[in-house]
Amino acid sequence: MSEVSRRQMLTAGAMGAAGIAATTIAQQVQANTKVPIASETKTNSQGKFANKVVLITGATSGIGEATARAFAKEGAIVHFCGRREALGNKVAQEITAQGGRASYQKTDIRLEQEVKAFIDTCVQKYGRIDIAFNNAGVESSPKTIAERSLEEWLNVMATNATGVFLSMKYELPHLLKQGGGVIVNNASVSGHVGFATIAPYSASKHAIVSLTKVAALEYADRNIRVNAIAPGAVDTPMLRRALAAWNTNFEKVSQEYPIKRIVMPEEIARGVMFLGSDDASCITGMDLDATGGYLTK
Repeated sequence: MSEVSRRQMLTAGAMGAAGIAATTIAQQVQANTKVPIASETKTNSQGKFANKVVLITGATSGIGEATARAFAKEGAIVHFCGRREALGNKVAQEITAQGGRASYQKTDIRLEQEVKAFIDTCVQKYGRIDIAFNNAGVESSPKTIAERSLEEWLNVMATNATGVFLSMKYELPHLLKQGGGVIVNNASVSGHVGFATIAPYSASKHAIVSLTKVAALEYADRNIRVNAIAPGAVDTPMLRRALAAWNTNFEKVSQEYPIKRIVMPEEIARGVMFLGSDDASCITGMDLDATGGYLTK
């Protein structure tokens, strides 16, 4: 594997995440690009999303967890899933302890019946789904196409692409029945550009961008908005694993971005919240560039 390929895959945030401590980021960024992270932990029960029901897949860590916490702090009722039961219960308990409302359901989004059960349970428990954030995903190991096993290809595609398809398949009937709603899918910078050695991940994220556009067109006149968000390098556990595998460091990753820093999960959460809000009432079928300027290069 060439050094160029290694650097491109990592620095572009191809896996949608990067590991770096928030304190380190804060020391490196310039004043005009400093990360605007709120320190307030209390829940505002009368916040912007008061009593809205928010469904989130893959919220046991990373972007999903940050988004679950952010919606709950603004008064939303959050129902989320993930495969790691201990982490899921921990996140739900912490949200509740801070005055929020959240429930966790163990779910493997590769399995159709589990996805259906997760979504149906949310509606049975809370009566509706106002906003769905289809976030769950996995990375792929660095290999060329010829070196890639079919097993890994199928697993990444099943989780990232088929998981979003299944989520929308079972969310949309509920949104139609209730007269509308919002879906946000988690795509990636890799849904817009190609990166050598991560074919399954890149293909799966391109698929999410396409699924988003198709769903938006199919349901635009039914009061249902469907959008995606495209993170670049984000401080989550996912790319921490990749950073170790590629033997690179956080400083090199951040320097490839126009804003010269790593984006925090809370920033992506705010992007999701914007797309889910009435402020985005005329926006559907788009993939919001949240890469810190990478896609403008």
